[in-house]
Amino acid sequence: MFVDRANLKLKAGDGGNGAVSFRREARINMGGPNGGNGGRGGDVILQVEEGMGTLYDFRGKTIIRAQNGENGGGKQCTGSDAMDEVIKVPPGTQVYDEATGELIFDLGPRDRVIVCKGGRGGFGNEHFKTSINRAPHEAEPGHPGEERQVRLELKLIADVGLVGKPNAGKSTLLAAMTRATPKIGNYPFTTLTPQLGIAAIDPSRRFVIADIPGLIEGASDGAGLGHEFLRHIERTRVIVHLLDVAPPDGTDPAKSYRVIREELEAYSKELAAKPELVVFNKLDQVPDEKERKKLVKKLCDKLELDVRKDVLLISGATREGLEELKVKVWQLLNPKGEHIEGWKPAPVEE
Repeated sequence: MFVDRANLKLKAGDGGNGAVSFRREARINMGGPNGGNGGRGGDVILQVEEGMGTLYDFRGKTIIRAQNGENGGGKQCTGSDAMDEVIKVPPGTQVYDEATGELIFDLGPRDRVIVCKGGRGGFGNEHFKTSINRAPHEAEPGHPGEERQVRLELKLIADVGLVGKPNAGKSTLLAAMTRATPKIGNYPFTTLTPQLGIAAIDPSRRFVIADIPGLIEGASDGAGLGHEFLRHIERTRVIVHLLDVAPPDGTDPAKSYRVIREELEAYSKELAAKPELVVFNKLDQVPDEKERKKLVKKLCDKLELDVRKDVLLISGATREGLEELKVKVWQLLNPKGEHIEGWKPAPVEE
């Protein structure tokens, strides 16, 4: 199950109490105070764990506490410090303070942060002795650990966001370009959760793709499934917009394109401004070459796109054009990057 939100009450450990104690040994009078200090309470720490992709581990949890420090003892014995409570979270986790709504941390790979600090141990009576007060009977209680109500939200970290209407072929494309195994079916909303996959041109040129569940009109206002996952493409650097060139239900691909663009714009101006690659998919559904060219030209005219520069023609099912798609995406991600040996764009006839 994909879980991308969690609400938790975090409580760091309290410090141990200081001890009141006096030295008592045979033939030694007025031994003096020897009460030790309390130990430190444990911190609550968030640590990013590579390979985690969900907040499922927090399902059903509401409170996480660190241990308290041990009380001090006689003979100047200091109480043991408590172990820290380390909470593992996936990369891309954002931590909000529920009381203020403030974003406290935005955690990336290998990050480790203290969210609640453990309380200091209290001083024992040995700490309070002076030349005037040689037998103090006071000790300090342990200091309370910090406490916080937080909201965890996961935003997937991916280079490329794959968007399109339901049944545009996103899951098939992700499976063809990566080793991901999304559910594939001939019906809308096959994908119910975001999916990640790693595409590779070669071992040194790889990028992460996030397949976002199909968006529909009104998604930014809560319609369909997409509104739950639009935030997962906010971190992406490039958007690949997938269009079914010949939808079986007869819908207009140009209209579908504009609907998705309007939803992206309504959700976030910054998201809508990201570099976009328009990809015409399912060319295998139009096997006749003349009919295919006619269909592509008509769609390009409607969208005011140049078929030679602005779009790519592919088939996720037959893998036609996928290598060119990988290279084009890599070049958008690395506009000043190195030239890829042995590759040139496939010629496109007008």
